Amino acid sequence: MRDRKIAPAPDYTRAALTMLGVNLLWIFFVVWMIWGFAATLVLAVMIDYGITWLAARLD
Repeated sequence: MRDRKIAPAPDYTRAALTMLGVNLLWIFFVVWMIWGFAATLVLAVMIDYGITWLAARLD
């Protein structure tokens, strides 16, 4: 049983990033339809700030 070769795990990075983009797109669209363009911009700036903060903290 230990002689069995284990295949490497597939790299799903591109698929995960693509789905992240698709999900952000529909979330922004729903926010835009419910609360307007200004709320969408505020949400985008908050997400950008959060990503920047997280990158600085992990660095």
